Amino acid sequence: MKADLHPVYPASRITCACGHVVETKSTRGSFAVEVCSNCHPFFTGKYKLLDTAGRVEKFRKKYGTKAAIGGGEAAPAEGAAAAAPAEGAAPAKKAGKKAEA
Repeated sequence: MKADLHPVYPASRITCACGHVVETKSTRGSFAVEVCSNCHPFFTGKYKLLDTAGRVEKFRKKYGTKAAIGGGEAAPAEGAAAAAPAEGAAPAKKAGKKAEA
């Protein structure tokens, strides 16, 4: 085997924002984390919103249903089928560079 091939693997201390400390070994050394198994909702069973930058609300606003956001329209009424174009009518063409040429 080659000498000095393996990295240094010292003891390290991982500190969570909740105060929980884990003693282990790591090539990275000691470092801090925001969430650990001691305070994460999946492991604790307690609901705690971890979103501090508004990412969850931004996702819900972008991908949520329009009715849930409050800007959507109601479901179409039964008479809406009569307003649909006839079966033999040609579909509307898309406007684009090829359509203009």
